[in-house]
Amino acid sequence: MTLRRVAYVVNVFPKLSETFIAAELAELCRRQLEVRVLSLRQPAEKLRHDFVTSAGLIERTVHEPREFSAILREFRPEVLHAHFATEPTSMARQLAAELGIRFTFTAHGYDVYRRPPQDFAARAAAAGAVVTVSEANAHHITKSFGVPPDHIRVIPCGVNTDQFCPQGAKPRLPHVVCVARLNPVKNLVLLLEACSILKTRNLSFRCVVVGDGPCRNELERKRTQLGLDSDVEFVGAAKQSDVLQWWRRATVGVLTSDSEGMPVCLMEAAACGVPVVATAVGGVPELVRDNVTGLLTQPGDCLSLAEALERLLREPETAARMGTAARRRAEECFSVKRQVDQLTAVWAGVM
Repeated sequence: MTLRRVAYVVNVFPKLSETFIAAELAELCRRQLEVRVLSLRQPAEKLRHDFVTSAGLIERTVHEPREFSAILREFRPEVLHAHFATEPTSMARQLAAELGIRFTFTAHGYDVYRRPPQDFAARAAAAGAVVTVSEANAHHITKSFGVPPDHIRVIPCGVNTDQFCPQGAKPRLPHVVCVARLNPVKNLVLLLEACSILKTRNLSFRCVVVGDGPCRNELERKRTQLGLDSDVEFVGAAKQSDVLQWWRRATVGVLTSDSEGMPVCLMEAAACGVPVVATAVGGVPELVRDNVTGLLTQPGDCLSLAEALERLLREPETAARMGTAARRRAEECFSVKRQVDQLTAVWAGVM
């Protein structure tokens, strides 16, 4: 049976911080598959990534749950896929039962570690397959929820490595770039404390944080308390084209999370040839090879974070070598084309 039509169930579409869903959908459209997106909620953001519009994904999206069943009966998808094990998977399971088709879902981070559904095991058993983004996630799903390993497929999210690529000269002042939602789990206070240490060591740099969220006011107050107003900039949420430009300016990328699935921002950095410093949580060690494509530190340790950043800022040859290795690894392991190849193979098996 050839896959021709697939429907997705998601929490909110489009959502600026969830480029991994939009990129996956855009690649499916590029392959001329028919796609429908069932969004449980309307997006609150007005800002949209340009590629979401150019791929025609807005026209393929429905935001009224009461209409989902009728739309799917007319569309006749061969498979339903949900992103996140929470409400989208619950809805996909219900719709798949009504239509008599199979469903799959991708589990990411918060839905695996911090707020998993109580009936995760039952949802997994009902699904044709469970997809997750890292081996660490897969191990946790088996250990915590009893899902058999052979029912889980590990498929990291991917980025467009043709678009995300090194280009142009770097600014004279070294840039430390962090792309992250301003949420507690990202622990950006740790980054500010590390920047404060770097400043006491007479390092010249600019730290740019791209993203928005509920912690912004708190983080801006902390920046002022640490005397970093001229060194750290919060530029807010940004379209993918602007994120790309920040990665191309970056000397080093950074992510300070206490918990992660498989962060796409670090894939974007790697694809742009940028070495990163990141906390070794979740799937991050599968993405960042310590001392090869970047440096790993323990979560919550601002001194080791500062020392790792200092090393890459003071050793441009080391940073360049790691950046080249990161680009090579991104092309080999983390392209959206490879991701969708693997995902469609899972669906073929399920169908």
